[in-house]
Amino acid sequence: MQELFEGKNPKLVLFDLDGTLVHSVPDLAQAIDRMLVAIERVPAGIDKVGQWVGNGAAVLVRRSLAGDMTGEGVDQSLFDKAYELFLAFYAESTSDLSELYPGVLECLEQMHDRGIKLGVVTNKPISFTHSMLEGFGISGFFEVILGGDSLSERKPHPMPLQEAMKRCGAEPKNTLMVGDSVNDVAAARAAGCPVVCVPYGYNHGEDIALSNPDKIVGRLDHLF
Repeated sequence: MQELFEGKNPKLVLFDLDGTLVHSVPDLAQAIDRMLVAIERVPAGIDKVGQWVGNGAAVLVRRSLAGDMTGEGVDQSLFDKAYELFLAFYAESTSDLSELYPGVLECLEQMHDRGIKLGVVTNKPISFTHSMLEGFGISGFFEVILGGDSLSERKPHPMPLQEAMKRCGAEPKNTLMVGDSVNDVAAARAAGCPVVCVPYGYNHGEDIALSNPDKIVGRLDHLF
């Protein structure tokens, strides 16, 4: 990672959450399937839900109702009912079935020991973001935490990254974005900061290498 910052440590590292720090699909899939059953639909299953994750809760629900990535053609009243059900079910379990990816805790501890400021920038609703981070006992590592509903824009728009940098007194040249999807790469490029990606996350079935991040690491504790 230091090769991206002329041999120095970055001042700030911003992490995506789902698919980067946490394998969160198990809890998401459970909530989606409970919602689908409640409206008398067939459960989608963990594999399909894993393909639909990455653009926020509302988009996930629309995709589950449409049964595809477009999320189109969904009746608004049905969506409203389904979304409310999903939020209620997911609130009951954001970290019970999910797990930190290997190397995540070691990475956070390493960066904390080096005095690097850390943040989370995710499209997940902020209430669930806090619940998940607290459930895994890692919320204390982060100086700034922004969810998909924290600002008027979300990734791939650069606003969340820019706001996180502002709050931490960092500039794009000394900030690193770490994520798993094309949204993370696009947001980092628009914000003017380097981006490193992991290959194991949720990128709608597409190889993250096709998005041309500055670096790909198999585990987050291999960033250094």
